[in-house]
Amino acid sequence: MITPRAPFAEDAAQSRGRRIAEPESRTRTPFARDRDRIIHSTAFRRLKEKTQVFVAHEGDHYRTRLTHSLEVAQVARTLATAMGLEADLAETIALAHDLGHPPFGHAGEDELDTQMEAFGGFDHNVQTFRVVTKLERRYPRWDGMNLTWETLEGIIKHNGPVTDKLSKPSWKAVVDFDKGYDLALGGWASAEAQTAALADDIAYNNHDVDDGVAAGIFHLKELLDVPLIGPILHGVFQEFPDLDPNIVRMEAVRRMIGAMADDVIAETGRRVIEAKVDSAEAVRGLDHAIVGFSRDMLEDLGALREFLHSRMYRHWRVNRTRSQARRILAEMFQLFMAEPDVMPTEWFARAQNRDPAGRGRLVCDYIAGMTDRFAIEEHRKLFQLDVWN
Repeated sequence: MITPRAPFAEDAAQSRGRRIAEPESRTRTPFARDRDRIIHSTAFRRLKEKTQVFVAHEGDHYRTRLTHSLEVAQVARTLATAMGLEADLAETIALAHDLGHPPFGHAGEDELDTQMEAFGGFDHNVQTFRVVTKLERRYPRWDGMNLTWETLEGIIKHNGPVTDKLSKPSWKAVVDFDKGYDLALGGWASAEAQTAALADDIAYNNHDVDDGVAAGIFHLKELLDVPLIGPILHGVFQEFPDLDPNIVRMEAVRRMIGAMADDVIAETGRRVIEAKVDSAEAVRGLDHAIVGFSRDMLEDLGALREFLHSRMYRHWRVNRTRSQARRILAEMFQLFMAEPDVMPTEWFARAQNRDPAGRGRLVCDYIAGMTDRFAIEEHRKLFQLDVWN
């Protein structure tokens, strides 16, 4: 069954274009071209060894930022197709949404924000924006990727309007860019961008359950009384009483993804009718999101997140890794600030003749681009002489 195109969907043929004009592709829509630029970027490849909850070297089966981004993109494309939206745009924003994450997940982000407190702070969403508009260097005529207006808008606004954040020093790069290329930061982004944001919620809630059980942090039976996942587990156990526990886990996660996706589609349909939106600009003009979970689903997800916070995110094994990660990044940051000549030649050359704030941002960019594995090895080389042969 093919869903008709929604009247409020974005239209690649009507894109507002790129900051720097360039000939259109003969074989791809502008949004598909954006997707390809993201997939071929250095920042995207590095996601393969950046962590979600578990550090990338702890096991081959846990999610990394790369596998997470692929799962988000798959869910976003499925939702967008089911709702008659521009699937290429939703997928593109989903693939790009974590490009600015540093090594070691949220622990790495928190530590970089601490180290950068005197120099403007650190925000992974802003870093993602800086990656696609400045830091990725692979084209002869511009820095960044020169993505379409709609993709840039979706990357920086997929969680909603950002005017309340623009006074933060860490958002200066967005403010400066917006002066020359208005992204309407005070309004909501497209339905496709909102779909990518919801796909992120669907993916991480499910894979955190999956990874937590696989890691032995908690057991399936402990989830039986947790809203959403509990009733699903009861159903799987009843239907397949002798099933291998690993398959039970995977089947329950599969069904939970389906339940959350169905809820988004139904709730979005209800909001569309209520708001009477009939164009992409009408979506931007609303005072609330058009794509979302129902109230009941939000309550269930809140209970699930409370369980994951208490049983997984604050588990002693995760706390230990978080502590180690923060020390690694703090020690490297402080060393690079004091002795920039120990950074690779190209980075040292760029650090020279900069004021402290400029050097801090450059050091932060260098560290934020590291994978977990590279950060661990770089720290060893910097602080343990016995690793040199």
